[in-house]
Amino acid sequence: MAKRFLFLPSQSKNLKFGEASFEILSDFLINLNIRNKDKLSNLSRYSGDFKDKRLLECIFLVTEELRLDPMVGYHAVELLERFMIKHLEDLFSIPHTPAGAAGAHKGNYADLVYEKLSEKFHLILLSCVQIASKLSLHSAVVDNNTAAQFLHSMGHSISKQTIMDMELMILKALDFRLNTPNPLTYVEILLEVLGHNDSSIPVEHLHHLSRHVLQFTYLQRTAIYDSLLKATTQCLSPSDEQRKTFVSVTEDCMLLGVGVIAVGAYILNVTNWEQVVEELSHITGISVKSISDFTHVTLMHITKNNSPMVTAT
Repeated sequence: MAKRFLFLPSQSKNLKFGEASFEILSDFLINLNIRNKDKLSNLSRYSGDFKDKRLLECIFLVTEELRLDPMVGYHAVELLERFMIKHLEDLFSIPHTPAGAAGAHKGNYADLVYEKLSEKFHLILLSCVQIASKLSLHSAVVDNNTAAQFLHSMGHSISKQTIMDMELMILKALDFRLNTPNPLTYVEILLEVLGHNDSSIPVEHLHHLSRHVLQFTYLQRTAIYDSLLKATTQCLSPSDEQRKTFVSVTEDCMLLGVGVIAVGAYILNVTNWEQVVEELSHITGISVKSISDFTHVTLMHITKNNSPMVTAT
């Protein structure tokens, strides 16, 4: 009897798409499930705040300009959000006197914090891309010379020492815990598992298309999840409490992964689309209805969008 993927305990490894064995995929799958659940149970008030469309576009364009693997861009987004959340929580947990806060410029302490961050945010962003490039097995590494030259081309004259200091600051803030799964990792592992469980599914074609769907979904995430929230609550003006509760949905990478694959399968006109959705539900435990709802909403936004779905390959 052929082995069938369900969640089994183990650890994760990094391999190129299509090269992982059953044992490694099994390890990957349970690791992703555990990491995803752990993330959802420890959400911050800032979760999702650093996945603004303009910010994501900037990171994707930087990775494209530096000729990096798309995986680097998604990993950089995760590193950036984790660092910024940790950095902001640390800054706002430090006691400060009203006099000190009022004495700096005109704003309050929070305004001062955001102002200081905005001054060096371009360096923080590039440092996250730089770190992510060093963690990729299939991408060039952005060294300090390349980083300094790129910043200079953007009109920022920053020394290599300053770049090194920022990189170290980010590494320390994250306790050197850098191997955070990103959405593309979820999509690729789920596709491999899907192909193992059902060899009739054209996962190679789905892999290529799903990358494009993921990029579109990520860039349009605010609009897509807003539509999904309204569809779920059956309310055109969801309350603040409903939006707060829904963050656990917007940050669910497993749901995003199965949703992206289901959308790709629909676009690819896979004959047994319902079977694909059922198999994804079986693999992840996410209901068929949840996957179908995500697919419907995303397809609605794709067909309404007049711009090209993707720009990167």
